[in-house]
Amino acid sequence: MSAKSKQPIIGVPVNYTPATETMSALFSTAEKYARASMEISGTAPILIPAFGDATPFGSILDTIDGLLLTGGRANVEPHHYGGPPFPEEEFIDPDRDKTVLPLVRGCIERGIPVFGICRGIQEINVAMGGTLHYRVHVLPGKNDHRMRQDTDVMAERYELRHKISLTPNGFLHALLGGTETTVNSLHAQSVDMIADGFVVEALSPDGVIEAIHMPDAKRFTVGVQWHAEWQPQEHDLANRLFRAFGDAAHDHAANKSL
Repeated sequence: MSAKSKQPIIGVPVNYTPATETMSALFSTAEKYARASMEISGTAPILIPAFGDATPFGSILDTIDGLLLTGGRANVEPHHYGGPPFPEEEFIDPDRDKTVLPLVRGCIERGIPVFGICRGIQEINVAMGGTLHYRVHVLPGKNDHRMRQDTDVMAERYELRHKISLTPNGFLHALLGGTETTVNSLHAQSVDMIADGFVVEALSPDGVIEAIHMPDAKRFTVGVQWHAEWQPQEHDLANRLFRAFGDAAHDHAANKSL
């Protein structure tokens, strides 16, 4: 990526934790996403609070040059894609849902780059009309892609776990220059029916959709199911994805200033 005089603004939506009797409500996200965007994409990340319907969507879309969607504990609620209700004990984040889904649609409409990671690929797919599997590991022939529970060591939880096959002649294939790589896997939900206008870019050995791309988008619109933000300097495809996202954000910023 060539040096640019001004760094594009990347919006990073956060998770919302409601207040309790002993704690104020919290907005939060893992630091690694914004750091990867800043250090590899060459961008200036800002956090977008999860205010739901009260979010000033127009002003945010006028400001940002890219949208980076992070992982999170909560799953996208099924009423957004016509799925069966969650069990009562399921952890949810309705304000993040109501913040992110309109932002995805607004970015795609305006040609603002979108990069979704883990929950982020699911948000992109749902926002654009696709559906999700609630629990991949209970489906016939599927493996358990959830986070390891036998260790608290982050490096062990985020270690590479399985190979993925990249679609021949697809966007990720061209980006990497190969059709196979190995990724980490920390998810229970996954993409089911892919949204109109998107194509599958990668599959796990058991057939789980690991990446999607919108070929006709005005700029970079990609979601990956694995955690590309984890040590991206050491993972060739993750590094190239963040660089491509940054290039697209720089292009958007440059065209916006004309």
